[in-house]
Amino acid sequence: MEAGDVFLPWWWLVSTMVMGLLSILRKLKSTPDQEVRILLLGLDNGGKTTLLKQLASEDISHITPTQGFNIKSVQSQGFKLNVWDIGGQRKIRPYWRNYFENTDVLIYVIDSADRKRFEETGQELAELLEEEKLSGVPVLIFANKQDLLTAAPASEIAEGLNLHTIRDRMWQIQSCSALTGEGIQEGMNWVCKSVNSKKK
Repeated sequence: MEAGDVFLPWWWLVSTMVMGLLSILRKLKSTPDQEVRILLLGLDNGGKTTLLKQLASEDISHITPTQGFNIKSVQSQGFKLNVWDIGGQRKIRPYWRNYFENTDVLIYVIDSADRKRFEETGQELAELLEEEKLSGVPVLIFANKQDLLTAAPASEIAEGLNLHTIRDRMWQIQSCSALTGEGIQEGMNWVCKSVNSKKK
């Protein structure tokens, strides 16, 4: 060692590096992901679970009907979206209300090709919109299965369900195909936007 050299102990160097790293990490974490609770509902066979798996970039080749519920967390635009997918069979629907508490956004999935059930699905949606615990909660309606030739366009579904009469909350109908993934990102962008404007 030359005269005038400053000898720094190894632990000092390590602790300085650690402190530097911590401050970088802290800066990154200064914008923590906002948690958003999303309720994913709709009649059985509407494609909710396929949609959820598509969101989570999971394999969609084997989907079985949801008997209870699935929960997945998905990162999107600085949000941590906790999505609750509840089974849509008639016998399960009365239990939907157990999951209404603290819902930030309701996503309602409709099988656009199953015209015979439009009335039933419309009735279920209307009842959800009447629920006190979901009052004012933004609702995104996914008009799913647009990849099928028999699918009704989103505009026709919106008219059939009288969506234009909804005045007490933000709402959006989005054409999509859970199978191909088309339209899903656009719908989720709307979800993040509506959560942002609700928090302001």
